[in-house]
Amino acid sequence: MNQPARVLAAAAPSPATARTAMERIAAELGRAVQGKEAQARLVATCLVSGGHLLLEDVPGVGKTTLAEALARACGLSFSRVQFTADLMPADILGAQIFHAQTATFQFRPGPLFRQLVLADELNRAPPRTQSALLEAMAQGQVSLDGSTHALPSPFTVVATQNPVDFSGTYPLPDSQLDRFMLRLSLGHPAPDVEAKLLATRGRAPPLDAVQTVSSPEEVAQLRELSAELRLDGTVADYVVRLARATREHGDIERGASTRAVLALGAAARTQALWEARDFVTPGDVRAVLVPCWAHRVLLRSAVQGVAARDEAAHLLEELTRKVPAPR
Repeated sequence: MNQPARVLAAAAPSPATARTAMERIAAELGRAVQGKEAQARLVATCLVSGGHLLLEDVPGVGKTTLAEALARACGLSFSRVQFTADLMPADILGAQIFHAQTATFQFRPGPLFRQLVLADELNRAPPRTQSALLEAMAQGQVSLDGSTHALPSPFTVVATQNPVDFSGTYPLPDSQLDRFMLRLSLGHPAPDVEAKLLATRGRAPPLDAVQTVSSPEEVAQLRELSAELRLDGTVADYVVRLARATREHGDIERGASTRAVLALGAAARTQALWEARDFVTPGDVRAVLVPCWAHRVLLRSAVQGVAARDEAAHLLEELTRKVPAPR
């Protein structure tokens, strides 16, 4: 496997260099999962925004490959946890192990102690195991037996899940859904892309084409730059009015939370970097609104799975047309 040395950021990036860096990352993701350029950009957006990503789709469309490609492209330490019905929290977090020679307990970290953790088929584990991720996703740490253990930085969880109407799945609790900054669906590739994959797949695994084009240090710098971008008071008011509109909508039982408001602001800041800007516009907010909020709002209708996701997306797009944006 031919991979260049890790790319280290020599100096603090500017919006222009940040866009170039994110384009490099998205391009490598496109080598592994072809024909999904828009999703690749959103994956890079989520990483730079410091958020966690939920990939929801049917099996076999490249969710796991995309997560592994992201770790490889950015030079991040990586672990994959296959969630099953018998998986226990200690299998993820780690445990205190007794050493007879020293007569002491020592903490043995679990697979969660990596910079990018793939929680594969997260909704196949029972709620108790799913909830083991909550503290890690919210605070970047794990508390066990009265001790707190910091997770490596940068830290990101990429979770995959099958639609909730699939057999053997448990719905993710709302508290956990709210901790995912973005939720994406890859969908099946276009016919020409699928035909190309069929013709070339026997040559080499798609991950072999992914090169390391960034580094943990650069990702950390990109996150700092994104967090510092200017979000004007009028744009902040626009985000809040969108949130209030979801809370007051007749077809929405529970609207966007305060955490959702903050997540949208963070994602919109990174979206501005794609245009090499150091300030956020209402267009940036609208560009990431659906992947940021569609999984957070609870509908009054009884639909579930893909139908609920599509209905939530439709309602949010409707709100962007009704809630006036600042000039």
